[in-house]
Amino acid sequence: MPSSTPSNAANKTIAAFGWPTSLVKDYGPWVVLVRPAQPTWGSLVLACTEDAEAFSDISAEAFAALPKAIKDIETALKAAFDYDKINYLMLMMVDPNVHYHVVPRYAAARSFNGAENADSGWPGPPALGDGITLDTGGMMAMAEHLKAHWPG
Repeated sequence: MPSSTPSNAANKTIAAFGWPTSLVKDYGPWVVLVRPAQPTWGSLVLACTEDAEAFSDISAEAFAALPKAIKDIETALKAAFDYDKINYLMLMMVDPNVHYHVVPRYAAARSFNGAENADSGWPGPPALGDGITLDTGGMMAMAEHLKAHWPG
């Protein structure tokens, strides 16, 4: 069984996505992080804190916690940016630990912190290489914005 990373430490994948600066919510076996590269505003990473490198290797606890994290993500992103669709991409090609890229999708551009960001892939697959890359301050601002819309 994979070991769970304590909430005060990060596996390689979580660290690669700017933890702890990018942290929005900690669910124990999962963390929600602001994705530094924002193909659309509100793009996130939902990362398992366990050292699992295959989805089938995550613990029963991690599987059980997934629906709550997903529900909260969708509620917060709807409130914060009113997305039209949402994509969950489990790529794990460069960053090895189990994680999803969560990409809210928009038919029209959205604004955040004085900058507009259009969904250049709409209505097809998300254009992950397009959009805006956040610096540390931008990640912190996005995390705070989403936390303000997080349920409960």
